[in-house]
Amino acid sequence: QLMLVESGGGLAQPGGSLKLSCTATGSTEDFDYYAIGWFRQAPGKEREAISSISDTGGNTRYKNSVRGRFTASRDNSRKTAYLQMNDLKADDTGVYYCAAGTMPSMVYTGYDLWGQGTQVTVSS
Repeated sequence: QLMLVESGGGLAQPGGSLKLSCTATGSTEDFDYYAIGWFRQAPGKEREAISSISDTGGNTRYKNSVRGRFTASRDNSRKTAYLQMNDLKADDTGVYYCAAGTMPSMVYTGYDLWGQGTQVTVSS
């Protein structure tokens, strides 16, 4: 079975950058056929969609508040998806999850497989 592992979270200052990775383990050959979604859950808030990327990487979508600052990409040869986050703001703080689904979606119910999450904290 395909499993996902996020990494790259940590503490960043406002205006700083972080790059999250979402790496497939287990049945990694399936990774190429899955769309990947990135979600964020801030303390006391519901999980929200941040970005999605299609299986080939040719189609990406973003939440309005991160468009122009975050970039989703993937390298299927490395079985890894990425979320480059620039110009970070305090409101970007939360646990970031990647998820795999059959179609790119900005709705969490569109995804079947989830990683364990990685904490991102933006603070001076």
